[in-house]
Amino acid sequence: MTQQQSTVNWDEYISERGKMWEPSAIRGLFPLEKIPGMVSLLAGKPNAETFPFSAIKVDLKPIIPGDAVETLTIESDALSEGLQYGATAGLPSLNKWLENLQEVRHKRARDGSWGLSLGSGSQDLINKAFYSLVNEDDSILLETPVYSGTIGLLKRHKVNLMEVPVDTQGLDPEKLEDILANWKSKFPGKRFPKILYTIPTGSNPTGATAPLERRERVLALVRKYKLILLEDDAYHYLSFDPEHIVPSYFELEGRDGGEVGRVIRFDSFSKILSSGMRLGFVTGPKPILEIIDLHTANTNLQPSSTTQAMVLVLLNKWGLDGFLAHTRRVAAFYKDKRDMFEKVAHKYLDGLATWVTPEAGMFLFLDLHLTTDGTPGDSSELISATAVQKGVLAVPGVGFLPNGGRSSFVRVSFSLATEEDAELAFQRLRECILEARGEKA
Repeated sequence: MTQQQSTVNWDEYISERGKMWEPSAIRGLFPLEKIPGMVSLLAGKPNAETFPFSAIKVDLKPIIPGDAVETLTIESDALSEGLQYGATAGLPSLNKWLENLQEVRHKRARDGSWGLSLGSGSQDLINKAFYSLVNEDDSILLETPVYSGTIGLLKRHKVNLMEVPVDTQGLDPEKLEDILANWKSKFPGKRFPKILYTIPTGSNPTGATAPLERRERVLALVRKYKLILLEDDAYHYLSFDPEHIVPSYFELEGRDGGEVGRVIRFDSFSKILSSGMRLGFVTGPKPILEIIDLHTANTNLQPSSTTQAMVLVLLNKWGLDGFLAHTRRVAAFYKDKRDMFEKVAHKYLDGLATWVTPEAGMFLFLDLHLTTDGTPGDSSELISATAVQKGVLAVPGVGFLPNGGRSSFVRVSFSLATEEDAELAFQRLRECILEARGEKA
């Protein structure tokens, strides 16, 4: 198998703090335990005989209502492994299962050009990736509006958050190219960026999904300007047309025989299995994964082995086809939620708000028409005060602006909403908007 070539010099991208990590005095020796005949007195692992659990049993919801409940059992060696300290990058069997998923889903042969590590949710891994790549006063390109959690973790890094506008089709490659081509004149004295962060599918908060043509143009710019692209794709499996999912950046960079190794991809189990499990995985070039793993080894040691064991027994039961069938059912569930939610939104907000119909994800990003003369309003006070008083909670658009400012937008989530919830919420939101416009309900 031919290995695709990467010309990325990771010494130019790894941060000073990332380079300071050293192998754990204990975990750095874990691989030696696998040498045949080795007697290990290495780790202070508790003896499994002292664990009070004899098995972990998980009941699966029947796919067809009325069918018998199926029980999965974790026991014996699998249980011991799941209750014990484990490999920093994840249980080897689960890691291998997910590598196979990435190979099939994103059409990337396991040719040695990439690897995979698990973490305590994708945000844990994104945080570690930024820590591994970012120095103080670096410039970071962020699609804007952008997920507020990403803004929160970057604020403590003392970096320049450079906003790349999005529109109804996600990250705008023309705006990105303009920023990069004219950097010195637009941002004199600012360091040229080395990282671009984007949520390409069902973007949080906008709901936009970038089409193929845009992704190809963005990837070309990433290569041209020698950037590293962080692909936060938590809503990939919540695409509402599962038969026509836009290829990921991770897939695209392996398609054309061009340079590989500039895409770091983040996936999450939170939206498709359980958010409380806190399990995600990062796929990308091995040099950056090694730094992320060193970070993990020296801080939280590993993602939960018990959670991983539960996921592994489920995935082995399903197989790849069964897992993908499950994700299609989840996507169909949220599509129905979107359709219901949007129908009610139109009932109360037509003429008072506009939005992009999301092709994936859990959100509508409403542009509220708060003025009668068509000038942009500011939703912050309206949503954080007036709406709360009227009994509806949502997130003001300013929360998704890396550098703050004014926004007429508000993010509303349909993931948990019933039709009754939607009726009440949009009726109350309508009253807020009319009040801001000085009109009667």
